Amino acid sequence: MLPDVRRRRLPKLFLLVTALALPLTACGQDLGKSNFARTTVPAAAGTGQVSDGPITDAAVAANVLRTVKPCQFLTKEALGALGLGTIDDDPSPSSIAFDRCSNKVKDPGGKEIRLEFEVGNTLLPRADKTTGQVGGLPLRVNKTDETSCTVAVMTALNPDLALTLSVSYPGDPCRPGRTVMDAAVQKVHNGPEKYSTPTGTLLSADPCAAADTAAVTPVVPSPKSAPTGLHSCEWKSNGTDPTIAVGFLPGLPPLEGDGYAKVDLGGGVTGFQKKGTASSSQCQVEWQHRPWQGDDVELAQVDYRSYAAQADTDDPCGKAVTVAKNVVTKLPKP
Repeated sequence: MLPDVRRRRLPKLFLLVTALALPLTACGQDLGKSNFARTTVPAAAGTGQVSDGPITDAAVAANVLRTVKPCQFLTKEALGALGLGTIDDDPSPSSIAFDRCSNKVKDPGGKEIRLEFEVGNTLLPRADKTTGQVGGLPLRVNKTDETSCTVAVMTALNPDLALTLSVSYPGDPCRPGRTVMDAAVQKVHNGPEKYSTPTGTLLSADPCAAADTAAVTPVVPSPKSAPTGLHSCEWKSNGTDPTIAVGFLPGLPPLEGDGYAKVDLGGGVTGFQKKGTASSSQCQVEWQHRPWQGDDVELAQVDYRSYAAQADTDDPCGKAVTVAKNVVTKLPKP
């Protein structure tokens, strides 16, 4: 198992968690040299007509993908069957996301292939990077440099959502990315492994349905919601400021201290609020919903942010708490 560094307190707001899905970068290697042919890693098919209409594939509907386990696509067995090279470790699930997992492979030439898979990503290559289809779904491939590539299979359009694989490899990073993604899409269509969904779990909850428009409107005028992942959603006005975001994620139970203070969210739920220290007006409220795995719990978070307002006059925590109290009433009962 790769190192799984856990933190008692999440140091960044969940809105920033998705930034981890950006292409990984290789370290400590001479990326300009390679002692093996670029054809070492097999390529996967990605051709075919691509429709620009809505995606209606039931296997990749958001409510289906929310409970799909991400690590199944990067196991020793799954990667070994693709002939990519040597896999020494089991995949490493993210400690701060339900839908991300990573692993490493050594190709026959000894070069490392770093892989990070995400189910339901919104940080995607542009539409003009579409290069065909996989399993009837649009494929976008973006090689950002000689060692980094993002392979995305679209599961929804407008707003866009995708299965993504970020690859770092000092060869041709898009080749292993397409190979792994082709196998992953097949598995998604042929009965993927899923998390158990006990009563009250946030795993299967729609974050965009977790707050009433009437509760958000006093904080974000004329709000419009859009998913920022399978387990997160944000509300914005016609512009981009201010925003309210709701997210569900695994983590250690929240504690008082380190800038967090207890706040009563009603219904017997105790939240923990923390005012931001940046120049923007910002506050996060988080609370434990139910147990998850081991020492971890399912966390719910509400984040308020305004770049135009001053925190000392904007009352960011008052606004975040107002929405959080509404979210508490909308979540499934554990």
